[in-house]
Amino acid sequence: MKEAVHIGGRPADEPDLEELVGRVALGDEKAFTSVYDAVAGPVFGTVRAVLRDRAQSEEVAQEILVEVWRTAPRFRPDRGTAINWILTLAHRRAIDRVRSADAAAARDRRAALLDHTPEYDQVSEQVEARLEREQVRRCLRTLTEIQQQAVTLAYYRGLTYRQVAEALAVPLGTVKTRLRDGLIRLRDCLGVTA
Repeated sequence: MKEAVHIGGRPADEPDLEELVGRVALGDEKAFTSVYDAVAGPVFGTVRAVLRDRAQSEEVAQEILVEVWRTAPRFRPDRGTAINWILTLAHRRAIDRVRSADAAAARDRRAALLDHTPEYDQVSEQVEARLEREQVRRCLRTLTEIQQQAVTLAYYRGLTYRQVAEALAVPLGTVKTRLRDGLIRLRDCLGVTA
């Protein structure tokens, strides 16, 4: 024999949802089965509207129904209907899941940024190297033009003394003297101690 389907209400002999939740609060498993059957659809719909993902919605809906079983003693019929209490639990849990997922995504983004951020020592070394280059440039400007040319050719272009002499069209001894004098002035300007 088939069970009768009731649309738009419950049979007169079936207890209302508030009474069922009250019995669930006392540990009545049969009452919980009736509550589950009555609210599973609306709970899932509420959660799905917030989460959009079916699998997550199913998971959260199950969590809500377990919460209804555990927290049924907290239900107060003088504050509202059982269905509103349950759907409020569902909505809050779905919102919590969205916030949790957003927070996890934000943590992942921050962690990814930290992975791409150079270590402090690298940054420090780059700054020091830049400052040293600026100081060397400033000190090079204090040399005579001939000293600047000799030092630049020998140390920045890697030419030998003989090649510097040829490039500047001056005797080798003159290049050595200019380089020695230029390096002494650079040393003093840079504050390097011997």
